Formats: sequence, structure tokens, C-alpha cells
Amino acid sequence: MLASNNFFIEFLRLARQFWCSEHKLKIRGTILLLAALTVLQMVMAVLMTQWSADLFNALEEHSMRGLIIQVGLLIVLFLADLVLTGTHLVTKRNLQVSWRDWMTEHVFSRWMDAGRHYLITPLPGEHDNPDGRIAEDCRVATESAVILGHSLLYSILLLVGFTEVLWSRSGVVTLDLGFAQIPIHGHLVWIAIVYSALASWFGWLLGRPLTGATNARQSAEANFRASLLEAQENSQAIALIHAEACERRQFRGLFDKIRVVWDAQTAAWRNITMFGTGYATLSMAFPILISAPRYITEKITLGALVQSAQAFQHMTAALSWPANNMGGIAEWRASVERILSLLKSLENVDAELAKPDHRIQVVCSDRPVLAFRDLRIGKYDGTILTPEITMEIGKGEHVLISGNAFTGARLFRAIAGIRPWGSGIIELPSQGRLFFMPPRPYLPTGTLRYAIGYPSSRRVFTQEQIEQALRLVGLERLIDQLDQREHWANILTPEEQQRLGMVRLLLNRPQWVFLQESFDALEPEDEKRMMLLICEQLSDTTLLAISHSPNGSSFYTRRLAL
Repeated sequence: MLASNNFFIEFLRLARQFWCSEHKLKIRGTILLLAALTVLQMVMAVLMTQWSADLFNALEEHSMRGLIIQVGLLIVLFLADLVLTGTHLVTKRNLQVSWRDWMTEHVFSRWMDAGRHYLITPLPGEHDNPDGRIAEDCRVATESAVILGHSLLYSILLLVGFTEVLWSRSGVVTLDLGFAQIPIHGHLVWIAIVYSALASWFGWLLGRPLTGATNARQSAEANFRASLLEAQENSQAIALIHAEACERRQFRGLFDKIRVVWDAQTAAWRNITMFGTGYATLSMAFPILISAPRYITEKITLGALVQSAQAFQHMTAALSWPANNMGGIAEWRASVERILSLLKSLENVDAELAKPDHRIQVVCSDRPVLAFRDLRIGKYDGTILTPEITMEIGKGEHVLISGNAFTGARLFRAIAGIRPWGSGIIELPSQGRLFFMPPRPYLPTGTLRYAIGYPSSRRVFTQEQIEQALRLVGLERLIDQLDQREHWANILTPEEQQRLGMVRLLLNRPQWVFLQESFDALEPEDEKRMMLLICEQLSDTTLLAISHSPNGSSFYTRRLAL
């Protein structure tokens, strides 16, 4: 958790980027309009207290004419308040959604950029459940910031407006000490300040545990959602090995953690709610009881008594803003801290990538070769996994990577630029596209046509090209389902998913292909058929493959042992 000073500095730095974004004129205009509407709300509150004073004075004087005048004024104030409230609500919500839009895009653009979402995983720091931080915490951080900022400004304006009203209605009260008489000007103002200060201090003490409890609950909820999502994505594997009981135990354990932090949050909320209820009840009666002796002795009118009570309530409410908004502040701060910690971790990724020492350098070469110069693959902690690798792979060569498959996978990630740990140089050819085939291709939810063409949105494959590729890999049955929307990763078998990966390869026709156990779910004969397809359809393609197939050695011209 960030210290208070650092927290507000970091939040203001983040907010400043929104205020200075490309739509800054519109944003600043909206903020100024919201501030102006807030001033008018304060003016309306002052006018309503004056109207109440005039109304009760007319009642005290038994004046029918005065009553009719107040009814007419009420209609005018009522209509003005309707317009003001509606305009204020729309303006505030527009600012909230604009800020959330910017914040969400700012965070997910940083996260989903050049493999940062993958590189962040081994780094230290609080960056778990980025989905919850982006979807939920960005919403809370921006919406609550606008709500809290508006209520704080409104409280300050109320304090300014009603201090003058309460001071004028307080008059002068003489404190008789026996040996001296001390005149006290604006005694209701001083009572309101002491009353609110004590209440705010006590409320702040009661609410301090809420920030930690709220942060812990958000993390526990995110972990529970992530576990459910993981089970959904792997439902077939769980069903095949009858692991439902194990999953239920895991769910139960994660939810038990939610119950623990829920109880802690409930205890904090209970204390705040009990205090707030008592404080609100006392605030209704306290100012009337204080001013009642002056009314009974006929030093003030009934209208002045009512206006003093209302002004006292407004002033104490303004002074008690921290205590009244303890819960909202705690939730807002917890969400902002989760966003800041994710952004900080992403900055750490950039800092790590900027270090030249103990990092693999990936450069482009003018020659049509893939070269490794004194390359050593390592872990984040500095552990080296391979001896130095120095070799060149020319265009059209087929290289089998044998030995440790995990180290081979790390080599592929280093070539892709998403695993920089180690040393040495990787020279990539400047001509030709690189195409990586993992053990399971990612199939996003949507139409099958979209899943096959993913991630390219510009390159459009014709119906004939897709049908031909599906027939070549043995997936003719899927031709009629190309425009059907499904969660294909859950519907298709591992074998069919790997065949779809082959469809992507045939359609994209890259010049450099990296197979990471891409056909391990197929029968040996089917795997051999896929390799023959590559040789026939992509005869000039350079191929690096991690494979344990005993029948595949004939397809390779060289071998790299790790």
C-alpha cells in the first residue's frame, strides 16, 4: 500500500494525463460546467434555507399574503431545482464515462502491448488479476473520483455559504463566569466546528480498517473469478479425469477467503454505519436544542430558529465530509492503488527491457538468415539454462530442436522478443514473416471464420481459400460452420484445434515457421501428413520445430540440441 503523500501524487500524475489528453478542451469544459452547476446547487441550498425562514415567519405572523408569496417562490425554486439537478446529473455522468473510457484504454493499451502482459508474469509486484483491475477498478477509480471530488467541492461551498448565514443568525451570546462576562460572537459557528471536528476524528478512526479490508476483498473476489474462468476454459480436461471434486475444494477454499475478508469489511462498515446513523440523528436535534432558549426568550423568530438549525446542519455536514465519505474513500483508494500497482509493474517491465546487461539483444539483419551469436537462454533470476549457441539458419532449412522442450520453448519466446533473459544476440531476417505455432492455437470467441483469420483484421481470406485449407487438413465438416459464433476452444477437440492451427499456417504462408509441439495431439500418421503438407505447400519456408515424434526426423536437415 502506498503512503498517503505518494498515493495522492501518483494519482494526480495519472489524472493529469487525462486532463491533458487529446480531448482536453472538451474535458476541461465539462469540469468547469460541473463546477459551475455545483456553485448553483450551493446557491439553491442557501435560497431554500432563506425560503424556510420566510415561510415560518409568515406562519408565526399568521400572514396569508406572506404564505401565498412563499408558495409562489417555492414553485419557482422547485422548477429551477429540477433543471439544475437534471443538468448536473448528465454532466457528471458524461465526465465519469469519459474518464473511465480514457483510463481503461490507457491501462489495457499499456498491458496488451508487445508482450508486456506475458513479460509481467515473473516480475515481482502486485499485478495479479489484471482483468479485474482493468474492468472493475478502472470503473470504481474514475466514477468514485468524480463523486468524491464533486461532494468535496460542494461541501467547501456549503461551508463558505452557510458560515456567513450561521454567523449572522448566532448573534452575540454572553458567557458569564461570575467574575467576568465574555461576549461570544457567532457561537453556533464555533460549536459547529468543534462538533464536526470531534465527529470527523472519531469517524476517521473507526473507518481506517476499511481501506485494507476493501483492498483484500477485491483481491479475493478477483482470485475467485479467475479460478472459475480457468475451470470453464479447461472444462473438458477436468471432466475427462473426473476432477470436479478437486475443483470444488479449490472453489470452496477461495470463497472461504472471501468470507474472511467480508467479515473484516462488515465489521468496519458496522462501526461506520452505527456512527453515521447516530451522528445524523443527533445533527437533526442538536442545533434546534442549542437555539431553542433564544427563541423561547423571544430573541429570535421562529424563522430564524429554523434557518439556524438548517444552516448548522449544512455546515456540520460540510465539515464532516471525511467521516461521511469514509467508505467511498476506502473503496476508491483501494481501486486506484490496484491500478497504480499494475502500471508500476508494467514500468518495471520497460525498465528491465532497457537494461543491456544480461539481456538477449534481438536485431534485424539484411541477410536472409536467422542467426544466434553467443546466445544463452536464462531465467529471470539470472540462472543460465543453455551453453552458448552460435549458428546460422538459412532460407528453406528445416531444423529440429531436440533435448529439453521447455528450453526450446524459451528459445522461441526469445526469438519472438517476449523473453529477453539471457545473453547474446539473435539476428532476425529483414525479409519474410515469422509465424509461431504453439501447442494449442488461441481461438477467440466469435465466428469460426474470425477464429481462423485471427489476429489479422486486414488480411481477408476468400471462401475458396478457407475451404481448400480445411479440406487439406481434414476438417471438411467445419465448412458449414464458418459463420457460426461459438467458444471454439471448448467445442473443438485438441486434435481439431491443432489442425486449425495448420489451417492458419496454410492461409498465411509465412517464410519462417516455428512449431512448438504443434501436432502432439495427432496420431503419428496424421502428424506425418501435416509435415508433408508443409513441405508440399510451403516448400521454400524455413522451419524450426520442437517435436518428439519418432517419425519426423526425415523432414529435417539439421538438428539443434538443447
